[in-house]
Parts: sequence; C-alpha cells; structure tokens
Amino acid sequence: MALVCRVELNQTTGITLTVANKDGNITQTATFDGTAITLTCKGQQDTSTITQTSDSITVACKNFTVNAESITCKSTKDTQHQAQGTFTMDSTGKASFSSSADMDVKASSKLNMSSADFASSAQNSAKLTAGSSMDIEGTTTTVKGATTNLQGTTTTVKGTITNVEGTTTTVKGDITNIQGSLVKLG
Repeated sequence: MALVCRVELNQTTGITLTVANKDGNITQTATFDGTAITLTCKGQQDTSTITQTSDSITVACKNFTVNAESITCKSTKDTQHQAQGTFTMDSTGKASFSSSADMDVKASSKLNMSSADFASSAQNSAKLTAGSSMDIEGTTTTVKGATTNLQGTTTTVKGTITNVEGTTTTVKGDITNIQGSLVKLG
C-alpha cells in the first residue's frame, strides 16, 4: 500500500495535512485555518469529521463509540440526548435518576415498568389517574389511610369472603339492599 502525503502551508488559509490511500480509496485531512481545526476521514461511501473551534467540538460520523473504564459528562447548563431511532440505556449495576427540580417521564403510546419489587412514595400527595380504566391487582391488595374513600358512579366491592369491619361501621343509602342465602345481623 503506497500512501500519498501532502503538506500545504498558506498564510491566508493555514495548514493542510493530507494522507491519501489510493488502494483503500481513503483520504485523511487535517486543516488548521486560524479559527478551526478540522479532521476529516473520507472513504468510498462514508465521511467522518471532527471540527474544533475555540468554543465547541463537533463530531459528525456514521457510528460513534466510546470505550472507557469510567465516563463523566458534566454541563453547567442544559444537556440533551436525542435519538431518531431506539434509545437504550443498560446497566449491570445499580441505576439511578435524580433531579433537584421537577422530573417528567412521558411516552406517546405505552409506558411499561417492571421489577422484582416496586415502591413509590411522595412526601406530600400522590395521584394515579387513567382516562378509561384502571386495574390494581395482587394476591393480597391493601388500601390504607387515616381517611380512605372509595368513590365512583358505580362502586363494587367483591370477594369470595368479603369483610367490612370498623369500630363504627355505617352502611347508608337512599335504598339499602342486604341480600344473601343467609343474612345474620347482630
């Protein structure tokens, strides 16, 4: 493989270093023009470019890979990650997300969360709302509170064995219907 190497020095356009690999149809160029450093690697089908100015570094390429033992990214202002395709984050250790302000998690269609155990808590109030239907299901389901209200246009409490119990228990309605093959009061 024979390489063609060229160095161009120009007082108005700067310095250009070029390495051409004619056999592989690859040209590598480094340009220093007084305002930016531009590194370009142009192949038969793809081109990657790194451009550095005094206030920014831009990488343009088909595939971008970083392999490191540890990575820290910090910004004093906004940080944004975007994917026009699938966005995936994986961790073999513990993963955590935190914010000193509000945090929003949104999905345009379906949001799935699963784990061996799940806990959610709020210091002030918590609200779970659904546009059409909501199912809460478990082998044992407990709803507790200093004051607990179950309310709806139609409210059904159903079980193989159903216990309603309290220090003071009131069953009240404009029409109250108590039915069963055996009804025991008192």
